[in-house]
Amino acid sequence: MIVAGFLGSPRQGGNTEILLDAALAAAAGAGAEAEKIRLWALDFSGCIECEDCYATGVCTQEDEMEGVYELLERADRILVASPIFFMGLPAQAKAMIDRCQCYWAQKYLLEEDFPHQGSARRYGAFIGVGGTRGEKLYDGTILTLKYFFDAIAAEPLTNEYVLVRGVDDKGDIEDHAGALEAAASLGRLLAEKE
Repeated sequence: MIVAGFLGSPRQGGNTEILLDAALAAAAGAGAEAEKIRLWALDFSGCIECEDCYATGVCTQEDEMEGVYELLERADRILVASPIFFMGLPAQAKAMIDRCQCYWAQKYLLEEDFPHQGSARRYGAFIGVGGTRGEKLYDGTILTLKYFFDAIAAEPLTNEYVLVRGVDDKGDIEDHAGALEAAASLGRLLAEKE
Protein backbone atom coordinates (compact mmCIF):
# COMPACT_ATOMS: atom_id res chain seq x y z
CA MET A 1 0.00 0.00 0.00
CA ILE A 2 1.54 3.31 -1.08
CA VAL A 3 0.16 6.59 0.25
CA ALA A 4 1.51 9.53 -1.77
CA GLY A 5 1.37 13.00 -0.24
CA PHE A 6 1.66 16.01 -2.52
CA LEU A 7 2.50 19.24 -0.71
CA GLY A 8 0.96 22.17 -2.55
CA SER A 9 2.22 24.80 -0.15
CA PRO A 10 5.19 26.93 -1.19
CA ARG A 11 6.02 27.54 2.50
CA GLN A 12 8.50 24.99 3.80
CA GLY A 13 7.62 23.64 7.25
CA GLY A 14 4.35 25.55 7.38
CA ASN A 15 0.94 24.58 8.69
CA THR A 16 0.02 22.52 5.64
CA GLU A 17 3.25 20.53 5.73
CA ILE A 18 2.84 19.88 9.46
CA LEU A 19 -0.59 18.36 8.81
CA LEU A 20 0.61 16.38 5.80
CA ASP A 21 3.51 14.98 7.83
CA ALA A 22 1.08 13.93 10.59
CA ALA A 23 -1.10 12.14 8.04
CA LEU A 24 1.83 10.38 6.36
CA ALA A 25 3.34 9.35 9.70
CA ALA A 26 0.02 7.82 10.74
CA ALA A 27 -0.29 6.04 7.39
CA ALA A 28 3.21 4.62 7.83
CA GLY A 29 2.36 3.62 11.39
CA ALA A 30 -0.62 1.68 10.01
CA GLY A 31 1.66 -0.26 7.68
CA ALA A 32 1.60 1.78 4.47
CA GLU A 33 4.60 3.03 2.55
CA ALA A 34 4.31 6.83 2.73
CA GLU A 35 6.00 9.12 0.22
CA LYS A 36 5.95 12.92 0.06
CA ILE A 37 6.62 15.25 -2.84
CA ARG A 38 7.15 18.93 -2.12
CA LEU A 39 5.91 20.52 -5.33
CA TRP A 40 7.71 23.81 -4.58
CA ALA A 41 11.04 21.97 -4.81
CA LEU A 42 10.46 20.69 -8.34
CA ASP A 43 11.30 22.43 -11.60
CA PHE A 44 8.18 22.11 -13.74
CA SER A 45 5.70 24.40 -15.40
CA GLY A 46 1.99 24.29 -15.99
CA CYS A 47 0.22 22.79 -18.97
CA ILE A 48 1.01 24.63 -22.24
CA GLU A 49 -2.07 23.20 -23.98
CA CYS A 50 -0.05 21.77 -26.86
CA GLU A 51 -2.56 18.88 -27.05
CA ASP A 52 0.19 16.31 -27.74
CA CYS A 53 -1.36 14.12 -25.05
CA TYR A 54 -4.64 14.00 -26.98
CA ALA A 55 -3.01 11.56 -29.43
CA THR A 56 -0.78 9.63 -27.04
CA GLY A 57 -2.05 10.05 -23.47
CA VAL A 58 1.46 11.16 -22.52
CA CYS A 59 2.68 14.65 -21.65
CA THR A 60 5.60 15.62 -23.91
CA GLN A 61 6.99 18.41 -21.71
CA GLU A 62 10.34 17.31 -20.31
CA ASP A 63 10.81 18.46 -16.73
CA GLU A 64 10.54 17.22 -13.16
CA MET A 65 6.85 16.44 -13.51
CA GLU A 66 8.04 13.03 -14.68
CA GLY A 67 8.68 12.03 -11.05
CA VAL A 68 5.18 13.17 -10.11
CA TYR A 69 3.67 11.03 -12.86
CA GLU A 70 5.72 8.06 -11.71
CA LEU A 71 4.46 8.37 -8.12
CA LEU A 72 0.87 9.00 -9.20
CA GLU A 73 0.95 5.77 -11.17
CA ARG A 74 2.53 3.72 -8.35
CA ALA A 75 0.45 5.06 -5.47
CA ASP A 76 -2.73 3.51 -4.18
CA ARG A 77 -3.78 6.56 -2.19
CA ILE A 78 -3.33 10.18 -3.28
CA LEU A 79 -3.29 12.87 -0.61
CA VAL A 80 -3.12 16.49 -1.70
CA ALA A 81 -2.31 19.00 1.04
CA SER A 82 -2.52 22.68 0.28
CA PRO A 83 -3.25 26.11 1.66
CA ILE A 84 -5.89 28.24 -0.01
CA PHE A 85 -4.77 31.28 -2.00
CA PHE A 86 -7.49 33.60 -3.28
CA MET A 87 -10.15 30.90 -2.74
CA GLY A 88 -8.22 28.26 -4.70
CA LEU A 89 -5.07 26.20 -4.91
CA PRO A 90 -1.66 27.91 -5.10
CA ALA A 91 0.23 27.83 -8.40
CA GLN A 92 2.37 24.80 -7.53
CA ALA A 93 -0.60 22.54 -6.79
CA LYS A 94 -2.70 23.82 -9.67
CA ALA A 95 0.18 23.38 -12.13
CA MET A 96 0.53 19.74 -11.07
CA ILE A 97 -3.20 19.15 -11.55
CA ASP A 98 -3.23 20.92 -14.92
CA ARG A 99 -0.34 18.75 -16.09
CA CYS A 100 -2.54 15.70 -15.46
CA GLN A 101 -4.48 16.64 -18.59
CA CYS A 102 -2.67 13.66 -20.14
CA TYR A 103 -4.61 11.33 -17.83
CA TRP A 104 -7.86 13.04 -18.80
CA ALA A 105 -6.92 12.45 -22.46
CA GLN A 106 -6.17 8.80 -21.75
CA LYS A 107 -9.55 8.31 -20.11
CA TYR A 108 -11.88 10.42 -22.21
CA LEU A 109 -10.25 10.66 -25.64
CA LEU A 110 -8.28 7.43 -25.92
CA GLU A 111 -10.63 5.43 -23.67
CA GLU A 112 -7.73 3.79 -21.83
CA ASP A 113 -7.54 2.89 -18.15
CA PHE A 114 -5.33 4.87 -15.81
CA PRO A 115 -1.90 3.18 -15.73
CA HIS A 116 -2.03 2.29 -12.03
CA GLN A 117 0.76 -0.12 -11.13
CA GLY A 118 -0.60 -1.08 -7.71
CA SER A 119 -3.21 -3.67 -6.87
CA ALA A 120 -5.29 -1.82 -4.29
CA ARG A 121 -8.36 0.30 -4.91
CA ARG A 122 -7.39 3.96 -5.37
CA TYR A 123 -8.64 6.77 -3.15
CA GLY A 124 -7.99 10.50 -3.11
CA ALA A 125 -8.11 12.84 -0.13
CA PHE A 126 -7.38 16.46 0.72
CA ILE A 127 -5.96 18.45 3.61
CA GLY A 128 -6.72 22.15 3.29
CA VAL A 129 -5.55 25.08 5.40
CA GLY A 130 -7.13 28.50 5.07
CA GLY A 131 -6.38 31.77 6.80
CA THR A 132 -9.95 32.99 6.61
CA ARG A 133 -13.13 31.43 7.99
CA GLY A 134 -15.38 31.93 4.96
CA GLU A 135 -18.18 29.44 4.45
CA LYS A 136 -17.26 28.94 0.79
CA LEU A 137 -13.50 28.89 1.36
CA TYR A 138 -13.04 25.38 -0.06
CA ASP A 139 -15.82 25.21 -2.67
CA GLY A 140 -13.66 25.89 -5.73
CA THR A 141 -10.82 23.67 -4.57
CA ILE A 142 -13.08 20.72 -3.83
CA LEU A 143 -14.56 20.98 -7.32
CA THR A 144 -11.07 21.10 -8.87
CA LEU A 145 -10.03 18.04 -6.84
CA LYS A 146 -13.17 16.16 -7.86
CA TYR A 147 -12.14 16.35 -11.50
CA PHE A 148 -8.45 15.72 -10.73
CA PHE A 149 -9.26 12.55 -8.80
CA ASP A 150 -11.58 11.45 -11.60
CA ALA A 151 -8.79 11.83 -14.17
CA ILE A 152 -6.36 9.76 -12.08
CA ALA A 153 -8.93 7.06 -11.23
CA ALA A 154 -9.04 7.79 -7.50
CA GLU A 155 -12.33 7.79 -5.62
CA PRO A 156 -12.50 11.03 -3.59
CA LEU A 157 -13.07 10.53 0.13
CA THR A 158 -14.87 13.86 0.35
CA ASN A 159 -16.42 13.23 3.76
CA GLU A 160 -12.97 12.60 5.22
CA TYR A 161 -11.26 15.76 3.94
CA VAL A 162 -9.49 17.76 6.65
CA LEU A 163 -10.46 21.40 6.11
CA VAL A 164 -9.01 23.87 8.60
CA ARG A 165 -10.03 27.52 8.75
CA GLY A 166 -8.60 30.53 10.56
CA VAL A 167 -4.95 29.41 10.54
CA ASP A 168 -2.45 31.77 8.94
CA ASP A 169 0.83 32.29 10.79
CA LYS A 170 3.50 29.62 10.42
CA GLY A 171 3.17 27.04 13.19
CA ASP A 172 -0.29 28.13 14.35
CA ILE A 173 -1.69 24.73 13.40
CA GLU A 174 0.02 23.25 16.47
CA ASP A 175 -2.50 25.14 18.64
CA HIS A 176 -5.55 24.47 16.47
CA ALA A 177 -7.76 22.06 18.39
CA GLY A 178 -8.12 18.71 16.72
CA ALA A 179 -6.32 19.49 13.46
CA LEU A 180 -3.29 17.25 13.97
CA GLU A 181 -5.50 14.42 15.22
CA ALA A 182 -7.81 14.80 12.20
CA ALA A 183 -4.84 14.64 9.81
CA ALA A 184 -3.47 11.55 11.56
CA SER A 185 -6.90 9.93 11.44
CA LEU A 186 -7.07 10.58 7.70
CA GLY A 187 -3.62 9.03 7.22
CA ARG A 188 -4.64 5.89 9.08
CA LEU A 189 -7.87 5.67 7.09
CA LEU A 190 -5.96 5.89 3.82
CA ALA A 191 -3.64 3.09 4.92
CA GLU A 192 -6.39 0.80 6.22
CA LYS A 193 -9.34 1.40 3.89
CA GLU A 194 -10.05 -1.48 1.51
